[in-house]
Amino acid sequence: MSDQQDPQQLRDEALAACHIDTLAVRAGQVRGPEGEHSEPIFTTSSYVFDSAASAAARFSGEEEGNVYSRYTNPTVRTFEDRIAAMEGAEAAVATSSGMAAILSTVMSLLKSGDHIVCSRSVFGTTTVLFTKYMEKFGVNISFVSLTDIEQWQQAVTDKTAMFFMETPSNPLCELADIQQLAALAHSHKALLVVDNCFCTPVLQQPLALGADIVVHSATKYLDGQGRCVGGVVVGNQTHMAEVLGFIRTCGPTMSAFNAWVFMKGLETLNLRMKAHCDNALAMAQWLQQQPQIDKVHYAGLSDHPQHQLACQQMSGFGGVLSFEVKGGKEQAWQFIDATRIVSLTANLGDAKTTIVHPATTTHGRLTVELRQTAGIKDNLIRLAVGLEHIDDLIADMQRGLDAL
Repeated sequence: MSDQQDPQQLRDEALAACHIDTLAVRAGQVRGPEGEHSEPIFTTSSYVFDSAASAAARFSGEEEGNVYSRYTNPTVRTFEDRIAAMEGAEAAVATSSGMAAILSTVMSLLKSGDHIVCSRSVFGTTTVLFTKYMEKFGVNISFVSLTDIEQWQQAVTDKTAMFFMETPSNPLCELADIQQLAALAHSHKALLVVDNCFCTPVLQQPLALGADIVVHSATKYLDGQGRCVGGVVVGNQTHMAEVLGFIRTCGPTMSAFNAWVFMKGLETLNLRMKAHCDNALAMAQWLQQQPQIDKVHYAGLSDHPQHQLACQQMSGFGGVLSFEVKGGKEQAWQFIDATRIVSLTANLGDAKTTIVHPATTTHGRLTVELRQTAGIKDNLIRLAVGLEHIDDLIADMQRGLDAL
């Protein structure tokens, strides 16, 4: 090895050929003069320049480097570089929340008069953002079935600039064919944006399947322990420069501390997702056998309508499932209130199993008509299966069944 070779460059070159497990632990880190092994947290709002000329060059973008932690922070940058490497992307931009990631994407890449085609089965707050706020600024929205390619085709207009979807969907675990929708979007010169929150890059890589942009709520599985709120947008350099411009101007910034926590979460992401998948499949199979349950929604079940598609474009089926109890809202609430171990909270992606009634919480701000169209029934319960022992979780679900 030559003494002239940069150790950081050598590490980066070695990492370029590594698996996602290794990238989750190593990618993006630039060691400082202290030789630290763990990534440091840069808790600073601003940075000192060597000269007035250097300050001017930094502010104008002629010179790379830190300017102000609203949009440049070394800890946040390490997280961005790591998640970009894991998604197989050129760049990433971290945000203050998952919704901030979606807002930053549409505000930076769309203009008044543009049109979005969006799947109906997205997070309820995403629907509110599009219908209440984006339409206020002149961006028109059409909602279609996630699984019906003909509806996507029919909804396209000469103003369509973006397709937006979650796959698997929240909370019904429906899937879209990403390659098919990417081809359709690109044939109309539109961008395909995929919310990859449920799968993470460990289980699904939309960019490799043709998507243009991936968004995450880092609050969920990327953290994995329900500690911090954050989001991230991933894509090519051109699109991410636009998103960063919005962050710089409008300020939905990820904190350095939260970025550091998310990096610690990424280190165990692969192990955790495998355990979530194992527990969720066992739970879905058990629930499917219970007479008090009308239907179980989980792509890992062989009778799921898109099970074969899930096997093709995902390396695991995820930790989220939903099920319909016999009856209505009263019975769903009775089931939930009878549990003792799982947590009644709207968050997901936690080591702790969480349970929620979507029709009155996560999707409660939607109209009755929108909920019905999206398949959010009053008897539907969402379960984000955590890392507890599966026998204990099944015993807790039995308490819910006994209350019906």
